[in-house]
Formats: sequence, structure tokens, C-alpha cells
Amino acid sequence: MRLLKGFALTVSHTRVPVCTSTQRLLAFLALQDIPRSRAYVAGILWPDVTTARANANLRSSLWRATRTGHSIIDASAQEMSISKDISVDLHEAVRHAHRLLDNSRPCDDILTMRTLTDLSADLLPEWPENDWMLIEQEQYHQLRLYALEAMTERLTAARRHGEAVAAGLAAVRAEPLRESAHRVLMKAHLAAGNRGAAMRQYEQCRYVLREELDLEPSPSLRDLLPCRTDHHGQPRLQSNTQLRGATSKKTAANT
Repeated sequence: MRLLKGFALTVSHTRVPVCTSTQRLLAFLALQDIPRSRAYVAGILWPDVTTARANANLRSSLWRATRTGHSIIDASAQEMSISKDISVDLHEAVRHAHRLLDNSRPCDDILTMRTLTDLSADLLPEWPENDWMLIEQEQYHQLRLYALEAMTERLTAARRHGEAVAAGLAAVRAEPLRESAHRVLMKAHLAAGNRGAAMRQYEQCRYVLREELDLEPSPSLRDLLPCRTDHHGQPRLQSNTQLRGATSKKTAANT
């Protein structure tokens, strides 16, 4: 079952058509860690109707699930869960994300394009907004951002510079206002010896922060910039301390 980018159910590489209400039921069950009672599932998925109507909707969705001809839901008179025979792409992505964030564990086997692709996609981004889905979407979105940054750092440390830059760009695309994403991408550029690319990334971060939040990048981000020199080879880029001091003097003079 695919939940990243959009919903899809496939069996032996053949896509299985599933109606909207059954998609919602399958996605909800796939996001649960334990079997859930029928009453709980009906109440969450159909909160704006009567209990009787919600239960009827659940029975209808279950019936449509059986019409696919595949055992995709394990259901008893009281509880239900996603079938244990179904693999869910989100589950694997979450496992990989937690491994990447655990500095005590090696991750060479998951520093792959498949992992990058999974972490570059949000959970069912085109689905209508509802309370239970918004929480799940935001939780995975934040997890994948941290994981992308960790992946960038691990690839940079492994001197896999091109892949590190790709992971860093994915983090920036996912959240352009996230300074930590720009930071790991700048470090990846610098590790590859691409000082100009690092400076351009800083300017991009500076621009979006100014335009969207009226903020400047933090001093720690600016300190990553390589020191520019004049034609005599002397340092030309002032430090943050010098810049703040010059600004203070200018303000005092104007006052």
C-alpha cells in the first residue's frame, strides 16, 4: 500500500481499484499501531453523523473492501486492523527516519535513492483536510525533515557530496523557511569545495526569511560563509561582531 505522495494499492505489481471511502478506511487502519474497535473507527472517520449512520458507513466500506477480492482488512465482530500481509511504504520510511536520527546506529545500507525518495514525499498531501489526517500528516512531515537533514549530514561525512546536496535540496524544498535545512546544505557544498554554491544558498535563505518573516539568518549560519578577500588576498568579509558594532555606531550617530 502506498500512502506517500498519494494512495495506491497494488498486488503483484497490479493496481487494485479502491473507492474513496475504503481508501480512507485503509489509510486510517494502516496508520494505527494496534487493532481498533469498530466504534472507534466509525467515530473517527465519520464524526459529523449519528452513531448509527457512522456504523452503517463503516459496514459499507468494509463490504467494498471485500469486493476487491483480496484480504486487506482483518476484522472481527469487535475490532479491525490492516491485514498483516500488506506492506505499507510509510512504515518503512518511518523506520528509516528513526535510524537516520539515531547517531549510535550505522546507516550505510539505507543511504539510498529509495530512502531519499520516500523522505521527499509527504503523507497523502492531496487528501481533504480532517482532524485525524492533519495530525498524522504533520507528524510525518516533521519527522522526514529531521531525517533529511540527518541524511545530508551522514552523506557529507561519507564524502558522497552529490547525494548529500540532493538530500539537502530535498529538505529545503520541503520547508524553505527552515534554517537548519539551509545549514546542512551549505555544509554539503563546502565539503565538496563549492564555496560559491554555499554562498548562493545563504543568499537564498536570507531572501526567503526576509520576504516571508522579516528576519535575518542567524549569526551561526552566516559564520559558515567562506571569508572573501580583496585583490591583495586580504579578508574582505566582516564578522558578525564587526557588523553589529558598525550598525550600533551608525544608529548612535544618527541619533
